[in-house]
Amino acid sequence: MSTTALPSRVVSPVDLGLPEEPLTAGPADTPETLVRARIDAQLRALLAYEPGTRSGADPEDLHQMRVAVRRLRSALKLLGPAGDDVRAELKWLGAGLGEVRDDDVLIGHLRATVASFDEVDQPAAARLIRSFVAERAKAKRRLNRCLSSARYTALLRSTARLVLTEVQLTADSAPGPVDIAAVVRKPYRKLTKAVAALPAEPPDDELHELRIYGKRLRYAAETAKSAARKKEVAQVRGLIKATKRLQDVLGDHQDAVVAAARMRNLVEAADEPAVGFVAGRIAERELTRRAASREAWPAVLSEVDAAASTVCG
Repeated sequence: MSTTALPSRVVSPVDLGLPEEPLTAGPADTPETLVRARIDAQLRALLAYEPGTRSGADPEDLHQMRVAVRRLRSALKLLGPAGDDVRAELKWLGAGLGEVRDDDVLIGHLRATVASFDEVDQPAAARLIRSFVAERAKAKRRLNRCLSSARYTALLRSTARLVLTEVQLTADSAPGPVDIAAVVRKPYRKLTKAVAALPAEPPDDELHELRIYGKRLRYAAETAKSAARKKEVAQVRGLIKATKRLQDVLGDHQDAVVAAARMRNLVEAADEPAVGFVAGRIAERELTRRAASREAWPAVLSEVDAAASTVCG
C-alpha cells in the first residue's frame, strides 16, 4: 500500500480517485454492485465526519465516523479474502475511535447520573469525572496522531480501490439481481446460533457478543435495503428497527457493566473517601441498569425473530 501522505486539507472522495457522485445500486443490480455501493457510501461518510472527529467540537462526529468504520467492515466481510487486509486496518482505526467514544459515553452518563446527587457530593463527583476527562484527552491525542499517519492515508486509498475495482463475492449467490433474503439469512443464523448456546444466566461477555451478532444482522439489513424491491422495503425496515432496539438494549447492558467495573476500581484505588463514596453510589446504579437490560433483551430478541422470518420467508 502507498504511504504517500494526502494533502493536509480536508480529503474528498475525488482525492481518492472516486467520482464526484456516489455509486448507487438498485433492485436490478448484482450483489457485487450492491457491496461496492455500500463501501462507497460508508467511505464517503467516514470522510465527511473526519474533520469534526479531529476537532472534537461535537462528539457525535466521532460516533458517526466509528459507525461508518463498522459498516465498512461489515460490507468488506462479504468480499472474503479480497477485503481482509482493509478490514484488518479498519479494525485498527476502529480501536482508536472506540477508545475515545467509550470515554465520551461514560463521561456523559456519569454527568447525568451525579446531577441528581446531593450538593455535598458534587465536588467529589466533579473530581471523579475530571479523572476520566483527562484519560479521554490522552486517547484523543492518540487518535489524532492516527488520523495524521501514513497508515491512515494508505487505508483510505485501499478502501477506495475496492470501490473502483470489479470484485467477485465469495458467497455462493446466483448471478443476477440481489436476493434480499440471502443477504440477511447468514447473519441471522449466526445470531440464532449464538442465542441457542447461551446458558440460563448468560455471562456479561456473552451478552456483549450477542450484541455484536445483532449489529452485524442490522448492517446486513441496511446493505440489503438499497436493493430491496418496493414490496420488500417495509419488511427490511422492520428488521433494521428490531435489530437496532436489540443493539440499544444490549448496548445499555454493556455500558452499565463497564461503568460499574470502572467505578469498582475507583472505590478500591481512591485516595479520597468522598470520591470512593460517590463511585460506590454510581456503581450501585449501574448494576440496577444492568439488571433492567437483562430483563428486557429476550422480548426484543423476539421482535428480531419475527422481523427476520418476514424477510427470510
